[in-house]
Amino acid sequence: MASEIDYYEQLNVSRECDGATLKSSYRKLAMQWHPDKNPGDAAAENKFKAISEAYEVLKDPQKRAAYDRYGHAAFTNGGGNNAGGGGFGGSGFNDIGDIFETIFGGGNGGGFGGQQQQRGPARGADLRYDMEITLEDAYHGKHTEIEIDVSVGCDECDGSGAEPGTGVQRCGTCQGHGKVRAQQGFSVVERTCTSCQGRG
Repeated sequence: MASEIDYYEQLNVSRECDGATLKSSYRKLAMQWHPDKNPGDAAAENKFKAISEAYEVLKDPQKRAAYDRYGHAAFTNGGGNNAGGGGFGGSGFNDIGDIFETIFGGGNGGGFGGQQQQRGPARGADLRYDMEITLEDAYHGKHTEIEIDVSVGCDECDGSGAEPGTGVQRCGTCQGHGKVRAQQGFSVVERTCTSCQGRG
């Protein structure tokens, strides 16, 4: 959006400010514009959301560096603002390693000279927990215990997905990689295998 306001301007701080200054300015503005302090005021609610968004980006050193370099474009189209996203202007890369894997191959049978590299288990999705807190908790801080359900390895198949007494069979289409590659001009396109739906 061309009309998006600079995150530093939203928080009334300079680009060189440290974390303490950033936090102090955010807390002051959050208290001023919080919906509880301005009931029924849509403009105040929008202002509160905007400063909260700005603070979420600038308090994280990696997101702040991406914002300093690319501006709001670093977080559009699935970039760094959504949970687990990765920035880089919505290109679909989660980190710099993904860029090198896409260009040079990587762990799915590509790589330099066509060498196959077997990597460990793929990184799982980020976990997210939403919690409502009061304005006072936001200002003074809050400690609480939460419970989150997580996936664990299956004891019966040891995570292979194979029925007991049977062996693991590799997909004949992708040779167990879960992805297939196709050359299109000068670029190589990698897609999820349609035969095994990426299971390998």
